Amino acid sequence: MTAIRRFGALAATVATLVGGGVSGCGVVPGTGSAAGAKAPIVVMTWAPQGTNSTNMPGMPAMAQAYARMVNAEGGINGHPLKVLTCDEHNDTVRAERCAQQAVDANAVAVVGSYSQYGQSFMASLENAGIPYLGGYGVAPEEFTSPLSYPVNGGAPALLAGNGRQLSSICDHTALVRPDTAAGDQYPEFLDAGLAFRHRAPADDIRAPDDATDYTGAAQRAIGSGEPGRCVTAVLGDRTATFFDSFRRLGPGQQVRTASVLGSVKQSLLDSTGGADSPLEGAYATSWYPSASDPAWNPMRNAVSTYAFGDNRIDVADPGAETTWIAYTVFTKIVSSLGQGPVTAQTVRDALDHAHDVSTGGLTPPLGWRYADTLAVRGYPRMVNATVTYQVVRDGRLTAVGKGGFVDLRDTLESTG
Repeated sequence: MTAIRRFGALAATVATLVGGGVSGCGVVPGTGSAAGAKAPIVVMTWAPQGTNSTNMPGMPAMAQAYARMVNAEGGINGHPLKVLTCDEHNDTVRAERCAQQAVDANAVAVVGSYSQYGQSFMASLENAGIPYLGGYGVAPEEFTSPLSYPVNGGAPALLAGNGRQLSSICDHTALVRPDTAAGDQYPEFLDAGLAFRHRAPADDIRAPDDATDYTGAAQRAIGSGEPGRCVTAVLGDRTATFFDSFRRLGPGQQVRTASVLGSVKQSLLDSTGGADSPLEGAYATSWYPSASDPAWNPMRNAVSTYAFGDNRIDVADPGAETTWIAYTVFTKIVSSLGQGPVTAQTVRDALDHAHDVSTGGLTPPLGWRYADTLAVRGYPRMVNATVTYQVVRDGRLTAVGKGGFVDLRDTLESTG
């Protein structure tokens, strides 16, 4: 995941045309007469970029590639798709300003975005009636706001799934997580997963999410290094830094490692030695099928055709994957409107009545009717509590066994 956090402050985001060579916000206009006969459908995607903590540049890049694909194929019901992008910069002020830009642009939805600052951006969207579809799942407000339409189970599903995955192999587990408000929720859900096989709660080890060395946290996590001990680290982009400190302590093969997708990803494995990476053999939990699954082929084809060599997009990155899924859902929702008006209100009404929306096997069918929501305390908008289990073999993230979705509904609904 994952996923997950940050505090900062500062400055407004600047809108620019994609291809203008300026960082900040951008727009992908319609690309062809077939998609230009009707008024454009305006949406926004935001994510942090170029910060000292978690960055998700592949999410706005994926949104831009998706718009090119849709517009090259004639748009949605003849309407070109116009994607605005915004650098949220892991900053509470900028998150609110990104939301205000969506309001000012009369966006009909914010789609496939990342921000942990739901308390900043959600109020602006709610006041304007703009739905938030397919957020990354890191902000609690994504699972409480009636205008939020999540496509995954967020951090709760990843952590509970990771705990349940580790419960079969670990006698004792240590969790290394960011010392932030977002990170404070992690132990409860990991422990719920560990309890699946009556394992003890994990050691909760708080750590800065922007440190350059994690030797102290790694030492506490390893403990005496006894057999049956597992260490799972969920630090976003700083997970690589943690496992570098972990490797230098040389705990040996007795301590097993684990994480969640977003904190460990294929690019991290490649950059830390592939099969010789300290994460070789690590267990990982994801919301989605492994990157080698054929269900991702449409996304791969779109990236190769419409991303124009954009190296911000890693097709194995869960951020880009979430954006692809969110736009897939958005396209189906808008297509269902036929020749009717496409506004924030009509999109929201269609989402409220949506049921069994297919994502091509990348998630179970989705819907956001009252009957589709789960009874997870504090997360009333959650509709998808499934995860997949993966493991690092020969430097690659691969599915465990036959793969497939593991439903954590019972585990999450019993938490707390």
